[in-house]
Parts: sequence; structure tokens; C-alpha cells
Amino acid sequence: MLEEFGPEIWIASGPQVTAALGFNYPTRMAVIRLAGGELFVWSPTALSDELKTEIASLGPVRHLVAPNSLHDLFIASWKQAYPEARLYAAPGLQEKRRDLVFDAEIADDATLPWTSQIAHVVMAGNAITTEVVFFHAKSGTVLFTDLLQQFPPRWFSGWRALIAKWDLMLALEPSVPRKFRLAFTDRKAARAGAGRLLSWPAEKVLMAHGTPVLTDGRAFLTRAFRWLTR
Repeated sequence: MLEEFGPEIWIASGPQVTAALGFNYPTRMAVIRLAGGELFVWSPTALSDELKTEIASLGPVRHLVAPNSLHDLFIASWKQAYPEARLYAAPGLQEKRRDLVFDAEIADDATLPWTSQIAHVVMAGNAITTEVVFFHAKSGTVLFTDLLQQFPPRWFSGWRALIAKWDLMLALEPSVPRKFRLAFTDRKAARAGAGRLLSWPAEKVLMAHGTPVLTDGRAFLTRAFRWLTR
């Protein structure tokens, strides 16, 4: 179930989830082993016994991260399974999930236990959700949840396929969906965030919903955010 994606980073696919208007999304999570052996779990998907066994072979789960306010579906079950792990929320999620006690909200300038190994940028100014984008230096991987997406050509059908095409969800390479582009009401904040993530020496780009980019990650990100930075 876990697949090695690079040095000290593994990924796993989860079940499909249904979003608004009946759109089905695949799910993907990542596990990063920090220098001290602790595990950083990004956008956790459904936790099965098999996945739990594989994760136990990597190390202790200590950091559970919900990267935006749309990726919280399974976070409570992980916290229940790993009560010793600290729970981190993207801006805005604490207000949505008042049933959970988060240890910290991820601020743009926050120094966190993993900061020396995993950098982050808060993509502020979006009316849909505020996403935290991460960069794992050791593997050269940038991690996105919803700000970059790509679905197979026949993933959707009927009117949903028409909307997905308009939304750039079916583009030839992963793209920022049109709805998220329009939702960046504070373009100055968005450009500042994009500028910082474009400065990372990215080799790979991982998405929760899309085909990973395995080479020339920095060049790909420059193309993906040209609509905002040009």
C-alpha cells in the first residue's frame, strides 16, 4: 500500500470521496520520516489495518497535518489511532472542526518541529480554502492538496465532465483549477505565496488529486502559476 516516492517519503492512495455536487475524487496521502525517526503524515486518507502495519515499520507517528480546510475527512480517526501525535490545522480549519482540539494552526511564519526539513507556504487570499503547500528538501518534493489537480480524461461523465473541463481539471498536465484562480480575491497575497514556492529547488510535485510530476518540478511549477505571476 505504501509506495516509496523518494528519500524518506512514501505515498499511499486511499478510497474515492464524494465532494459537492457528486464529484468523486481520488485520495492520496504522504508520510515523511524526519531526521529523528518521527513520522509527518500529510493529508491522511482512510486508515486501514494494513496501512497501520506498514506505517509502524517506518517509525512513530508524531505529526498529523491537514493542509487545507477540505482535507479533514479522516483526520479524527488518525488522531484516535495515534493519540500521542500532534494535530496541525491549515488556517480556517479550526473554526470548521470544533469537535477536534488542534495543537497548532500553521501560520506562514511559524517555526514547527519539522521546519528545518520541510518548508511551508500559506497560500492566503483564497475564498474557497487556505492551503498550506509544503516542500520536503531531502526528496525535492513539493506537496499540494487542491491547488493543483489533474484527472484522467474519462474520470467524469455527463454534465460533470463539462464542468471539469471548464475548471481545467482535465488539462494535459496538472493545473490550478479555474475556480481556485477566481477565488484568489487577494492577488497580492497569492503572488507573494507563489513567489516563495517558486523559489524552492523542486524536483518533484505531488498532489492529492493528480498525476505526480517526477522531473523538472521547478519548471512545471513556473508554468502552473504563470497565470498568477506573469
